[in-house]
Amino acid sequence: MLEINNLSISINDRYLIKNLNLTLNNGDKLAIIGEEGNGKSTLLKAILGICDYTKITGTVNIKGNEIGYLEQSINEKDLNKTSYEFLFANEEDYYKNTNKLYKYLETISLSQEILKQKINTLSGGEKVKIQVLKLLLNNHDILFLDEPTNDLDIETLEWLEDFINNTNKPIIYVSHDETLLSNTANMILHLEQIMKKTECKHTLLRSDYDTYIEKRLNLINKQTKVAKSEKRLYDKKVEKNKQIMQKVEHRQNTISRKDPHGAALLKKKMHSLKSQEKKLNNTELTKIPDVEESINFFFENVKIPNKKNIINLKIPELKINDKILSKNIELNIVGNNHVCIIGKNGIGKSTLIKRIYKELKERNDIKVGYMPQTYEDILNDYEYVLDFISPNKNKEETTKARTFLGNMNFTKEEMNSKIKNLSYGTKAKLFLIKLVINKCNVLILDEPTRNLSPLSNPVIRKVLKQFEGTIISISHDRKYINDLINEIYILTENGLKKYI
Repeated sequence: MLEINNLSISINDRYLIKNLNLTLNNGDKLAIIGEEGNGKSTLLKAILGICDYTKITGTVNIKGNEIGYLEQSINEKDLNKTSYEFLFANEEDYYKNTNKLYKYLETISLSQEILKQKINTLSGGEKVKIQVLKLLLNNHDILFLDEPTNDLDIETLEWLEDFINNTNKPIIYVSHDETLLSNTANMILHLEQIMKKTECKHTLLRSDYDTYIEKRLNLINKQTKVAKSEKRLYDKKVEKNKQIMQKVEHRQNTISRKDPHGAALLKKKMHSLKSQEKKLNNTELTKIPDVEESINFFFENVKIPNKKNIINLKIPELKINDKILSKNIELNIVGNNHVCIIGKNGIGKSTLIKRIYKELKERNDIKVGYMPQTYEDILNDYEYVLDFISPNKNKEETTKARTFLGNMNFTKEEMNSKIKNLSYGTKAKLFLIKLVINKCNVLILDEPTRNLSPLSNPVIRKVLKQFEGTIISISHDRKYINDLINEIYILTENGLKKYI
């Protein structure tokens, strides 16, 4: 059991959450949702007592329970360890868990060889699996999972859903995978930043994800209609009262001194009208709901002819260092196809998409944009947000960049921020903005939706679905694949196979 009382979290006088009260019992699966940068990961760290960059008030009582924590990314000090060293503190620890270890290795499709590999040589999905494996090997009472689905292949995603549903342990998790949320959550905590990110708001509801989203939208629509209707009626009453007051005032100014009875009646009438005005001014109207504004972005005048040749790729051997990942890869793409490459973790999907980007980026007849799986591969070359979005620093370009950043709900503070201080989701938005500003007509996207909120992702999927250029992507996001992909390829040890 976990109890939280009046928990408030702030950074530099900006509140991320105020007065949160929460009780978590056995069987509870609490999903924390919200836009990028709203404090989802920070909340997990605050509960765990490992958040040193915030001011925290309130109480957290874990009642002697041990919490297992899957971080959003593996700590840098662990990257040079082998998987074995990461999992086990000593040999006794290993022998105690031998049976469980090999059972779970098979369950999550990892070979025994991975125990000898260094963490920094693993694929993104393999790193997540090793973190999950470490949790499984320990007897934790409560689990905190920060983006557990990042980079996992579809087979492991489905296993993770079953695990969450079948364990009786309380779980708090942050995820942007809408399918996972729909299939597992029975409680929702929604963190919002409203009033141009000057106020925080949270909604806690014992509900499944789909019901919560439906109820929220219905409530917003209903309350907005009522608020607008009341405001129209109110404005009419105010205007009518104002017009009558003007007429009475005019008559008061023109009435003859010889008519004291008429003057008295007008005075009485004016008194009544002023009383009515005061009453109207004190009327409490239904307010339009304070909810976080949705993101807004679109591609302008970007097209590729249907029959245009984009790539004819032949790779006899796909390798990392001396390790052969796949053989006899062939990929031919024409026109404005939306392509997705899937496959097991560690098979070489990111390595392949980097090769595709390298092949295409020097072409003069297309404009290629690239969103890598590891954002720092590109962002480490830039210090500030505008250095990346508006590198030429001319006034017109910077103004346009700020407009696009505003459409993606960046505050002025975030626009002028150092990139290293941004959340992963906010960094993902930077890449999307860059693709739009550069008017790219070929998009190379490695897990484009994985760090974006489940509330932003429907907007992004809709925009990409309508994109009239070429998309070559890697994704395990089942809604992304279903909504906008028209060609799927599976990468195996023996090359690419088209999925029918």
